[in-house]
Amino acid sequence: MNDSVAAASARLPRQIPYIIGNEGCERFSFYGMRNILTPFLVSSLLLYAPEAERAGIAKDVFHTFVIGVYFFPLLGGWLADRFFGKYRTVFWMSLIYCLGHACLAIFEDNRTGFYTGLLLIAFGSGGIKPLVVSFVGDQFDQTNKHLAKVVFDAFYWIINFGSFFASLLMPIFLREFGASVAFGIPGLLMFIATAIFWAGRHKYVHVPPTAPNPHSFVRVVRTALFAHDPGDSRRGLFVAATGLLFGAIAFAYIGRLGFVSSACLALVFAIGFGGWGARMQLDRARRTHPDEAVDGVAAVLRILIVFALVTPFWSLFDQKASTWILQANHMARPEWFHPAQMQALNPILVLLLIPFNNVALYPLLRRFGYEPTALRRMGFGIAFSGLAWIAAGAIQLAIDGGDPVSITWQVLPYALLTFGEVLVSATGLEFAYSQAPASMKGVIMAFWYLAVTVGNLWVLLVNASVRNEAVISHIASTGLSENAFLMFFFALFALASASCFAWYARHYPMQDHYRTV
Repeated sequence: MNDSVAAASARLPRQIPYIIGNEGCERFSFYGMRNILTPFLVSSLLLYAPEAERAGIAKDVFHTFVIGVYFFPLLGGWLADRFFGKYRTVFWMSLIYCLGHACLAIFEDNRTGFYTGLLLIAFGSGGIKPLVVSFVGDQFDQTNKHLAKVVFDAFYWIINFGSFFASLLMPIFLREFGASVAFGIPGLLMFIATAIFWAGRHKYVHVPPTAPNPHSFVRVVRTALFAHDPGDSRRGLFVAATGLLFGAIAFAYIGRLGFVSSACLALVFAIGFGGWGARMQLDRARRTHPDEAVDGVAAVLRILIVFALVTPFWSLFDQKASTWILQANHMARPEWFHPAQMQALNPILVLLLIPFNNVALYPLLRRFGYEPTALRRMGFGIAFSGLAWIAAGAIQLAIDGGDPVSITWQVLPYALLTFGEVLVSATGLEFAYSQAPASMKGVIMAFWYLAVTVGNLWVLLVNASVRNEAVISHIASTGLSENAFLMFFFALFALASASCFAWYARHYPMQDHYRTV
């Protein structure tokens, strides 16, 4: 049978519906709890704090939670690759995920129990995040690989489907039935997701864990830093050591910044300076590792600069579920409408904008001689997030002026931010996949999630800075409220990053690491 006939007769693997069903329920559970977290904290769990401080504390809790969600993929990927395989890792972490939801529903008036639940959800959700998509890929082989795109499209659709209904319905349940029910329903959906995933256990293709790679990213970097011949300069190692020193200093400020902020900042210094130092001495690794592995590390280090310039986008994007909900609390709206329900705009706009861009916008730009390359799309996406926050800042000025402002005005910043999301998020992994050799694609996925962690770190650091008397006095001298000042600050942060991104993109050496067969 020739390849075309085999492709025509190929069918979707029978286990795929179990994975799709699991993803739909899991995404509903995640976004259902995530999008009511900030309003619940402000209105219930943080009542012990002075009213003026509750919004700031709620933002800290929310963004600390998001940091955990996007940090734990490192652990989940490592456990699956080295010890347990994808199926067992996803299943056991899903049970931890369910336990976290149970804690939220049970400990609605107990901060220790509630925060324990958030930690368990971050651990479980983050742990399975890098595995489910690759687990889908494991179910295909050469005879039906052309059908994988259909499944990944269904995957993206079900994610936004779950997000839309969760964002629309959970604020209603929170208001009408209380926190136990509102957090309990996402927990029930996560239990159903786990049961669906378990039900397909005998039908899945199980790829076993792999042995340690002697030419992995970490091993090549370590060799580059520590390889030494008489007469060789060790500037790269000195740079890496400087990063560790700065990290230690950052960790020393744990009392002022908090454990999560200090630890993440230390990680940023270690990765940033360590990567810089390794790049300075990377050729030394060729004595021990094959050229393919060393060139792969060089590619990853170049991509890391792109990811670093994208982190301001994530600091703006994730605040739509914290800062923008808090802003909406002070806007005119129907009594039946909850501010958190504005979050439902995002998945609907995503589903509209992706086909619009592919069918209308990009072909139109090409007709005028402008090619919307991946780097150009990402740069404009960061810029549009800045414009979204300028719009949000303008709304805040009107609120601060005492004018009644309709919540419908938030549609504008949501539309601008979602357009930026489509340009950045939907393009970022496509870009990274094309630039990283096959042996480094897993490393790139881990660093992509870390970029989201770092973006939320910036929010925590800014929030910590506005508790300083000197900073508060400076904000007061501008004549702006703290909220308006921070919105324009984050807008400027994104626009400055977009400018740096555009400069770097012009000098970036594009590669093509798609499979040739």
